[in-house]
Amino acid sequence: MEKKIFSGVQPTGNLHLGNYLGAIKNFVKLNNNKENKCVFCVVDLHAITVSQDPKELKNNIRETVATFIASGIDPKKSIIFNQSQVSAHSEAAWILSCIARMGWLNRMTQFKEKAGKDKEKASIGLYSYPILMAADILLYDSTHVPVGDDQKQHLELCRDIAQKFNNDFKVDDFFKVPEPLIQKEFSRIMSLKDGLKKMSKSELSDLSRINLTDDKDQIINKIKKAKTDPLPLPTTIDDLDKRPEAKNLIGIYASLTDSTLEKSIKEFSGKNFLEFKENLSQVLVDKIIPITVEIKKLLNEKKYLDTILLEGSKKADKIASEKVKKIHEIVGF
Repeated sequence: MEKKIFSGVQPTGNLHLGNYLGAIKNFVKLNNNKENKCVFCVVDLHAITVSQDPKELKNNIRETVATFIASGIDPKKSIIFNQSQVSAHSEAAWILSCIARMGWLNRMTQFKEKAGKDKEKASIGLYSYPILMAADILLYDSTHVPVGDDQKQHLELCRDIAQKFNNDFKVDDFFKVPEPLIQKEFSRIMSLKDGLKKMSKSELSDLSRINLTDDKDQIINKIKKAKTDPLPLPTTIDDLDKRPEAKNLIGIYASLTDSTLEKSIKEFSGKNFLEFKENLSQVLVDKIIPITVEIKKLLNEKKYLDTILLEGSKKADKIASEKVKKIHEIVGF
């Protein structure tokens, strides 16, 4: 059965190992499956929910596309575009915001986390962007959406909006109610400095993350300095769960080698971290450096990247504008 898959990545710049293992690596697998129709969106409208430097944003959009392609996503097999080039997204978001309810948005925990203590100073966009996310997904009749733990709640909101629209206007199955695609293997990558915090580009120390633009020496140095504990590597999953830094590093190794936590624990059971880190560094260098080299090469080919976005946006616009036209008819415009 054919799956229609939609996913988006914010063009925040400086993509790191967490972005790759948590999302992009999985996108490549989905792209390579002949039964899937994939739409990968650079969600630049989402990016401006917080202040952005316009020149930097433009560069970050290209960098995200370059990362997609360098990682193995084929623009001939999948649609790659940036959200701002398809006006149907903004229009559908407004219509769906008239369907969604305040109580639903008030339950979104991510807004509370991102807005911090002073919610009054947060943008309306930061509050309502899950509705735009719902529009992104529903415009393409998406059947499945790859989600991490932090986006599950937003997908639930999308499903609620789709069902309410269908019920309110008595149009059964007009909006497909998408299912989550949750990675089975280890996918939540944590900081190299704190196994309880997610790897993030906003963390002050560059040693907390492996950037997809790091060179070989930087990768080796960061793994060497990654936080561990004084004990040998654990022998069971139960032991691993009590040791967040060890779990994170073994999880990274398992993801990069397409293995499981169980197999990786067995491989390094009882060994010291020095030996394990040498193995992990080598695997990282083997997997990440070819991507890094390709990203840097593609960033010098701006016209090529812009052409991919232009062609992708034309394909996306054809699908999305047709859906909006039908929404107009249903709503009564």
